[in-house]
Amino acid sequence: MGRSRRTLPEELLLLALDPTTGTTAQPQSLDLGLAGAQLVELALAGRIAPDGDRIAVVVPRPTGDPTLDCALELLRRRGAPVRAVHWIGGPRLGLRQTYLSHLERCGMVHAVAGQMCGVLPTTRYQATDTEISREIRARLDSAIRTGVPPDPRTAALAALAHAVGLGKHLYPGNEGRSSRSRLRDLIRHDPMGGLVAHAVMDVQNGVAAQPRRSPAAAGRQAPAGGRGATEPARGVPAQPHRGSMARVVAH
Repeated sequence: MGRSRRTLPEELLLLALDPTTGTTAQPQSLDLGLAGAQLVELALAGRIAPDGDRIAVVVPRPTGDPTLDCALELLRRRGAPVRAVHWIGGPRLGLRQTYLSHLERCGMVHAVAGQMCGVLPTTRYQATDTEISREIRARLDSAIRTGVPPDPRTAALAALAHAVGLGKHLYPGNEGRSSRSRLRDLIRHDPMGGLVAHAVMDVQNGVAAQPRRSPAAAGRQAPAGGRGATEPARGVPAQPHRGSMARVVAH
């Protein structure tokens, strides 16, 4: 895999970065989204493929991206297809920081040291090239505005953005309601992105123990013990994921 194109985890993280505060939106669910984005990127690279609600390694050859190759090797060591929801729900401490550090090395963000309450050290990350973030956002906006089926990469990015709850960050307020709804609907345009996005939402809603019948059917189900049938479809976590980092940037 060449480095001429940004990976989905990188794009998802850049979407989540607030250009004003230097913090990431939805930090607790973002680690889950980054793990899911790795799966989609590996699928786009032809290294893994969906097998029902499971993920199977089909070509174990490294991609050339160290972080993706680490995930690929861990999947290979499983020896059998693994359920996407179990993979995404596994320990993901540090994944967000790994990608923030990577973006910093690539010159796409720079770290700004600070303090919380004048005591606790914090690190914020500011984008060094806002044009990159604008280009990523423009792809989503175009897919939402035109209604034209997006390419698989953009469809997967939309699915992941919805799954981790970035809709309200990208399209806030009542005026953004229709855009958030269309963002959610883009989930159907990429099967792998849809599978992973639903797995991310399942982990957040605590229903990882039950096998998923199909991404289309699951989008209509209410979360186990949840608050209603509409919230899982919008990707709003019923409770925070306890295994993810609670603070990488100043949160």
